[in-house]
Amino acid sequence: QAAGGLMISASHNPPADNGIKVFAKDGYKLPLHQQKDLEQRLKRSVPLGCRAGGSSRQRHDLLKVYEQGLLLQLELGQGRRLRVILDLCWGAATSCAVSLFEQFGAAVTILHGQPDGHRINVGCGSTALDLLQQAVVDQGADLGIAFDGDADRCLAVDHRGQPVNGDHILYLWGGVLDRRGGLPDRCLVITQMANLGFRRAWMERGGVLEETPVGDQHVYAAMERTGAALGGEQSGHVLWSQHHSIGDGLMTALQLTQLTAKSGRSLAALVGESFYSYPQKLTNVRIIDPQAREAWRCNSRLRDGIAAAEAAMGRDGRVLIRASGTEPLLRVMVEAREASMVEDWSRRLATLAAAELGRPGPQPS
Repeated sequence: QAAGGLMISASHNPPADNGIKVFAKDGYKLPLHQQKDLEQRLKRSVPLGCRAGGSSRQRHDLLKVYEQGLLLQLELGQGRRLRVILDLCWGAATSCAVSLFEQFGAAVTILHGQPDGHRINVGCGSTALDLLQQAVVDQGADLGIAFDGDADRCLAVDHRGQPVNGDHILYLWGGVLDRRGGLPDRCLVITQMANLGFRRAWMERGGVLEETPVGDQHVYAAMERTGAALGGEQSGHVLWSQHHSIGDGLMTALQLTQLTAKSGRSLAALVGESFYSYPQKLTNVRIIDPQAREAWRCNSRLRDGIAAAEAAMGRDGRVLIRASGTEPLLRVMVEAREASMVEDWSRRLATLAAAELGRPGPQPS
């Protein structure tokens, strides 16, 4: 048994914001308090108190073991054969996505299909759907799937080129599990970013929602605490307790493709019948000073601006502001029933945050 594991990963970030994921010997990510302690030690250059030594080995068979584990969860040969375009983002999904989808029975076309650490997440993948959307429409595909750099998340595109985010994926997959009796207490775990339309639709069908802060670790912790089988994020992280304790974009993509194939309908039709998605806008405000980013709640003018927005939108809208955990950004999310109100308050709050906390320059996400 290994003492732990390290993964060098750009995740969904640009190459310059590459990082390291640390796993404990039980296969789980390090708890947040241990991550923060390790970061502080590295900043102070404190000796870690260990000697060089130990051993390492390579296992070239593990990728096949992983593939077989995913395929065993699928009902191969069920439903119609779909034409799928995969945007592999020059990242980790290049290792086995084509093999998995072909074994599933899909007709596969690939974008950005070679590993390339210099181009990972650059104008492609789950953070930049434009090329995939155009390819799906131009080639008449049934759907497209875009992964991020480390393939722990994915987003989809329907046959019309319209994006399908993690809220819809979670709702559709949750519905399948619910009909099979595979969703204890009819509970889904969501994060603060989950759309109001999603929340209301799931509760109207008798479901239960458990909300957490943004981050797959928070989602899994809530799943363990509540016994929920499924949870996820709007960004495309989906966690299924039957599979593992972390998000797996390939698993999510295969499950979404399977439920579409078995339905006999288009992904667009399934999404259209799920829920009305409230207009939502996420604006990234670049703030270099980490203390300013974390202390935004202490800024009275920004708090007043948020209060004004919430009063104007009432029960049909909300504001969520949080500091990015991986980039020097403050994320400002505004959601409301009316798109014009979303645009207006997004602009006002992003501009206010930039003026109060850092340099001007809100960046629409």
